[in-house]
Amino acid sequence: MKRINTPLTEKVIAALKAGDEVLLSGIVLTARDQAHLRLMEIIKDRGELPIDLKGQIVYYCGPAPAGPGRVIGSCGPTTSSRMDRFTPYVLEAGVKGMIGKGRRSFEVRKSIKRRKAVYFVAPAGAGAYLSEKVKACRVRAFEDLGPEAIYELEVEDFPLIVAIDMKGNDIYGEF
Repeated sequence: MKRINTPLTEKVIAALKAGDEVLLSGIVLTARDQAHLRLMEIIKDRGELPIDLKGQIVYYCGPAPAGPGRVIGSCGPTTSSRMDRFTPYVLEAGVKGMIGKGRRSFEVRKSIKRRKAVYFVAPAGAGAYLSEKVKACRVRAFEDLGPEAIYELEVEDFPLIVAIDMKGNDIYGEF
């Protein structure tokens, strides 16, 4: 098990191999379909992003509201392939890591390799458990989207597996 912290550096990313189990601590941003669509449109129009994406990790998650005494509600990963059409744009804007569940397209694998980024998978069906790894949560952009807004999460020992490393190696195999 490797322990890594944000922000991700090229040295840390280069040391990660597909299949590695990691515990991530630091800051991650959540973003799902609607937030990705808005980000892509801003990037395509060469507008100013509401948040700096350089060096960030984006977690494909729409957190549930926090219950009494909780920082966040359930926060499990959503299906990553739904973000595939947006991924080249956010990688171009500086994102260095993504967290979700499931396979990615050949085009995304190529973009990850070209941008020297990394794709992690989080345990599916474990949203309540993962919420215990979140120490702080706040809205950073697109508040009108509710659970699909961009949230900043401070995580500690967040369990992940490297699904696609910066060389394009993929735990799901070639396709």
